[in-house]
Amino acid sequence: MKNFLPWLLIAIFAALAVWHFRMALLPTQGASGAVPSVDGKPLFVPSPASTVAVGMVLLLFAVLVAATAGLVQVGIPVRLLAWMSWALALGLLARAVGEFRYVGFFKRVRGSRFATLDTWVYSPLCLLLAAGVALVAYSTGV
Repeated sequence: MKNFLPWLLIAIFAALAVWHFRMALLPTQGASGAVPSVDGKPLFVPSPASTVAVGMVLLLFAVLVAATAGLVQVGIPVRLLAWMSWALALGLLARAVGEFRYVGFFKRVRGSRFATLDTWVYSPLCLLLAAGVALVAYSTGV
């Protein structure tokens, strides 16, 4: 059971990475739910390259979780891996809370497809990922 949580987190981060790679290849499908919008206009239009970059970062998060849990060796001290995981957990928590306007649980701009998905999927997922990554970091005993 000790390895279940890290493997679950790795699978989720990998699935999110694959989803971003898919969105880079098919940028028009699902675009209205991918970025915040106001009056039907997206606040920004991510390029395929930036979407791939996000996917790569998500894969790095999966590797970080795996290394912190001791599932893979990356040549980085466990203490540093644990601190990096705590930083990731804090970043995910910050994403869930949001910036109080367009993103997160406390956003003021609502009514768009993104806002609905953010309230019911994206922010809760970030909160759960933050808790999971924090538990993996805590389990290192560092």
